[in-house]
Amino acid sequence: MSERLRPRDLAFLAEETPSTPRHNATVEIFEPGESGFAFDRLLALVEDRLSFVPRYRQRVQWVPGGLANPVWVDDPHFDLAYHVRRSALPRPGTLDQLRELVSRIVNRPLDRHRPLWEMYVVEGLAEGRVALLHKTHQALVDGVETVDLGQVLLDSSPEPRLDPDDDTWRPRGRPSALGLVGGAVRDNLTDPETAFGTLTSATSSLLRTAEGMARGSRRVVSGLAGRRPERGTPISGELSQHRRVVAVRTPFESYKTIQQAHGGSINDAILATVAGGLRAWLMTRSESLAGLRTVRAVVPVSVIDPELEATSLGTQIAPHFVDLPIGEASPVVRLHQVSYSFLAHKEGGRGVAASRLASLAGFAPATFHAIGSRVAAAELRRGFSIPITNVPGPQTPLFAAGARMVGTYPVPPLLPGQALAIGVTSYDGWVMYGITADRDLVPDADVLGQCIDEALVELLDTATGARPKVPRGRKKPAGPARKPSRS
Repeated sequence: MSERLRPRDLAFLAEETPSTPRHNATVEIFEPGESGFAFDRLLALVEDRLSFVPRYRQRVQWVPGGLANPVWVDDPHFDLAYHVRRSALPRPGTLDQLRELVSRIVNRPLDRHRPLWEMYVVEGLAEGRVALLHKTHQALVDGVETVDLGQVLLDSSPEPRLDPDDDTWRPRGRPSALGLVGGAVRDNLTDPETAFGTLTSATSSLLRTAEGMARGSRRVVSGLAGRRPERGTPISGELSQHRRVVAVRTPFESYKTIQQAHGGSINDAILATVAGGLRAWLMTRSESLAGLRTVRAVVPVSVIDPELEATSLGTQIAPHFVDLPIGEASPVVRLHQVSYSFLAHKEGGRGVAASRLASLAGFAPATFHAIGSRVAAAELRRGFSIPITNVPGPQTPLFAAGARMVGTYPVPPLLPGQALAIGVTSYDGWVMYGITADRDLVPDADVLGQCIDEALVELLDTATGARPKVPRGRKKPAGPARKPSRS
């Protein structure tokens, strides 16, 4: 019998709605160089690397009557040309045009009758550049059995390492309805894990149904009473089916300067920059900060903890909750408050060094962002306002189909009721932010991107004249600091 979906994987499918599609995405920008960018060459590369992620050729097969969790089965009609699609912008395409295209593509849910992923090759960018948009369902990439395709697609040199062996893929036969029912009954009787998974999924389904009925009743009562639905905080509310995507590129060297001046870690400096950006953005909206002194964020972190589910990346991923001090006016105080929140994590001995994560084989950030979004979704009931995934990547260039990757921006999914999600990836001298926002609740998401830029400049200005690790000591700057830039 094929492998069954675990209760957590099944929940991602069951909880998906038109306004909360449950897929991760990543936008990568490539510079073709002298050899150009050949679409056929990319197709050959993707087909070759699929052997490392066989689940990318499988789809979900439901069991009649819900007698057990669905199973992963080979798609007998797998068509690579369906999953890898070609698109283009009117030349010379701008990054603003690219992000509008990406925003429209990430609106759409994936087809559940096929393997749960898509890739878009977007040509026509200025200077001959090409963008790849990866889009993968949260149920597909668990970091245990399957890593993200983006992790295995990139190489350290322009010439890809193609597998010389003949790896012609042939789908296994599709199980019949009778076989699925028989397998479900047998596994429930003989495999305690399958029986527990079936019971867990059934219980979760009943709870989701009850919660949905309760929400519907509240909306009806509010409508009869003439009350408008509550909007919540400036970064929460009832989501629409449309998204805005913003990309911000900042120099990695700026964060190192801040770290050397004020202590802490690169991660602390990034989160302090996010806090400063959120503060400035809310002030541009004339939002009062009197009742919103902090914004609670969940930041998935890599740990070594045998009690957590093991991953194929050599670490486990655990949630860490941070109260971003958006009510604090001083950028240095914001930084130290963020650093203090991670102190117990750092001193507990479970933390994993960023250098170790950045040195993992392939482009690990693609998988870490996928796992991080799963961890954040599992913690939704614990009450946080925004998920932030921050993953260090290699500081050397990577290539796909002979083209050099010059930018990579995560596009994290939005959780129910949350209008913002932020992903951060460091790569080849840059720290790149990907912001996903609800198009109706946050129509000024591009302003938030500008505010993150400015928050880094503000924090960097405090560091260029400070003695290392002494926040209030000052000395003459040794030279000009590098400023962040929009990509």
